[in-house]
Amino acid sequence: MSKKLVESITSRDVDFSQWYTDLCLKAELMDYSDAKGFIIYRPYGYAIWENIQKYLDEAFKKTGHQNVYMPMLIPESLFQKEKDHVQGFAPETAMVTTTGYEDLAERLIIRPTSEVLFGTHYSKIVRSYRDLPKKYNQWCSVVRWEKTTRPFLRGKEFLWQEGHTVHATAEDAKKETLNMLKIYEKMGKDLLAIPFVTGRKTEKEKFAGALETYSIEALMHDGQALQSGTSHYFGNEFAKAFDIKFVNEKNELEYAYQTSWGVSTRLIGAVIMVHGDDNGLVLPPYLAPTQVVIIPIAPNDHVNETVKKLEKQLKNSYRVFIDDSKKSPGWKFSEYEMKGVPLRIEVGPRDLENNQVTIVFRHTREKVQVPVSEVKTFVKQALKKMHDEMYQKALKHVEEHTYEAKSYEEFKYFLKRGGYVAMSVAGEEAEIKIKEETGATARVIQKRNLITEICPVTGKKATMTILFARAY
Repeated sequence: MSKKLVESITSRDVDFSQWYTDLCLKAELMDYSDAKGFIIYRPYGYAIWENIQKYLDEAFKKTGHQNVYMPMLIPESLFQKEKDHVQGFAPETAMVTTTGYEDLAERLIIRPTSEVLFGTHYSKIVRSYRDLPKKYNQWCSVVRWEKTTRPFLRGKEFLWQEGHTVHATAEDAKKETLNMLKIYEKMGKDLLAIPFVTGRKTEKEKFAGALETYSIEALMHDGQALQSGTSHYFGNEFAKAFDIKFVNEKNELEYAYQTSWGVSTRLIGAVIMVHGDDNGLVLPPYLAPTQVVIIPIAPNDHVNETVKKLEKQLKNSYRVFIDDSKKSPGWKFSEYEMKGVPLRIEVGPRDLENNQVTIVFRHTREKVQVPVSEVKTFVKQALKKMHDEMYQKALKHVEEHTYEAKSYEEFKYFLKRGGYVAMSVAGEEAEIKIKEETGATARVIQKRNLITEICPVTGKKATMTILFARAY
């Protein structure tokens, strides 16, 4: 790899946080804007988000969801309607208080999320059980005034999707909540090559205003967890606050049941930290904006003809780019390793003498010689092989860094090693003490038998087994 590029990236094992920031910048995923805490999504970074968006948008539409768009601004009086929800977001809300000419009669909140907007809208359009379910989703940005920011993981503004649905029964709403969790989990496996741990959040960690919150959790290379998406069951709490009523089949008036679910550009951060290495990004092949880069080496007529032939064979099935710029082959190799392009095809006179090309796997840096006539078939098999190997490597990392603690001392020991630690606890009292003393938080509740009958933290009877981790 180019010495200049190598020196510009901190080693992952020396300073993981700095490595991450270096990589975001050097791979040209983002840049910092003049407004502190707000980032610029550069074309390559935004293209990754577009591929996530495309996958999910298709999945949502297959399950009967429709895209809508709600306003960016929420009147403060409307936001105050759901007290638990407001309390949860109060510290993060940014407000518009004036124009260039005069102060506003009522402050407007820049949306941190859109439950109140959907609730108000549903109260106007839902009248009968025949109107239900309503299954809406929007792609937008939200603003949350975070004190500490980091590209993609935590910012004052970020891109996301937020689904909001309304149903006639609690059963249907609960089913929707879990179905969306499954779609997110499948996305992790099929697109991001990330094995998400899924489950219900504790009462302390659930979303403000929800009755139940479910989460997808990813484990980073450094052993910290990242909440990567959530799905919430609201019951009819928001329906009562916003008067969402309908006439049921018995001609009785009752409150509807709601859900909300979402993922954000935080998924890009997860991909970087799960798969990246000291040479740059390592992008899962079905996610990568460019899946195959073709690089001519010492180009002549035969080389150029072969490059065009390969592009023609591949471009209808894969995202292919030819780099025929005047930059050196070594610079190009470094550039596309940095950007995590899954496959690099090197086409040079020497290889063509044997009617073959060299193909390089980004995730292993393995080089193989492939006959020109077999490249199309090889690429299909290679991308699948790469995706499967990346997923299995990430899964092995999770399995090797998931522990069971039977005592508090054992819990602390495992936590220092990095990863998930399962422990049976008595409830919120234990959660609070664990967070205060170790920095670990409850990620999800596990559906399993108790590890110990007594909570190692409080000495009280254990009621549930929770997966803990330090987290971003």
